[in-house]
Amino acid sequence: MHTFQIGLIAVSLLVGSTISYAERTIETPPKVKNVILMIGDGMGVAHVSATMLYHNEAPLNMERAHGVGLVKTRSANNMVTDSAAAATALATGTKTNNGMIGVDADGNVLSNLVELSEKKGLSTGLVVTSAVTHATPAGFVAHVPHRSQEEKIAEAFVKSGLEVFIGGGQKFFSNRRDKQDLTKALSESGYTVAFNQDDVQKHKKGKLCALLAPNQMPYCSDGRADYLATSTQKALDILSGENAKGFFLMVEGSLIDYAGHDNNIDRIVSETKDFDQAVKVAFDFADKHPDTLVIVTADHGTGGLSIISNSKNFTDSEKGLKYTFGTTSHSAEMVPLFAYGKGAKWFSGVWDNTDIPKMIAQVLGLREKSK
Repeated sequence: MHTFQIGLIAVSLLVGSTISYAERTIETPPKVKNVILMIGDGMGVAHVSATMLYHNEAPLNMERAHGVGLVKTRSANNMVTDSAAAATALATGTKTNNGMIGVDADGNVLSNLVELSEKKGLSTGLVVTSAVTHATPAGFVAHVPHRSQEEKIAEAFVKSGLEVFIGGGQKFFSNRRDKQDLTKALSESGYTVAFNQDDVQKHKKGKLCALLAPNQMPYCSDGRADYLATSTQKALDILSGENAKGFFLMVEGSLIDYAGHDNNIDRIVSETKDFDQAVKVAFDFADKHPDTLVIVTADHGTGGLSIISNSKNFTDSEKGLKYTFGTTSHSAEMVPLFAYGKGAKWFSGVWDNTDIPKMIAQVLGLREKSK
């Protein structure tokens, strides 16, 4: 057994066994005004560990967390989830089959955190490094039988009520098979539509749709610069400046997953570090707005990453580390959870992914405690 696997088991035993959402909330968790849910797509514990170890640099911002836990990720029909089923679980509190977005395994529409927040009068936003129509953001907006229906998912954004959404995916809005240009519909419904980061940063007030690439954004290593951190800050500025009732924001470091599929450790580390810079923005916001809860987690692991000694003899002097991969697909291990700000202590322990949105809904006052 690899050293990392042994360590993961030890952490599992340390934080305790899984308990139900109902058991967690025998005592009432505190109400909060704002929630920022941050998802590192494909970011397993090993990905975070590799980023901590890779260059032996300063601690990650995630290490500032007030509460730390682990999350179980299986879908309704598979021990290994895909991003669509995982996003649906994290957005709605209900498991579904792999590939399905915003509906249960029987195809019934599920209410998500964005819809519940909008209904309650809160502002809402999404910031991602993928196309905004990709599986994870889609889980917070759309209801379709399959994640591949990205043009249909784009239509859901027009009707979503989101105050801000930033990412790639322009082709699904304006280069469509049906020849519609959904960016015009967005403009007509009050959005400023931006196609470059300069225009995003110039935007000061009102609803914002930013579609900054035909599909996903470039990797950090290909020149994306500090897009995720600055876009997270812009979304926070918009959401916190126009609604005294509060907001729900989802931020995804999407391309950690892409790098994991490619078994590219350099890109895994650079994308995770980039996501961690967005975590800093969120944590710093919570410091200045103490009625804010930040939850950082992942939808699943990708690549089966292990971190092992580069020497067979552990009594040797330091020989460095070796990063190995077990798959080019997803993996079934638990993923990390880091919570910060008001109510963060409630997020320690071992969780099922469906319990996270139930707790978010409760602390935001979106609905009564689930049974």
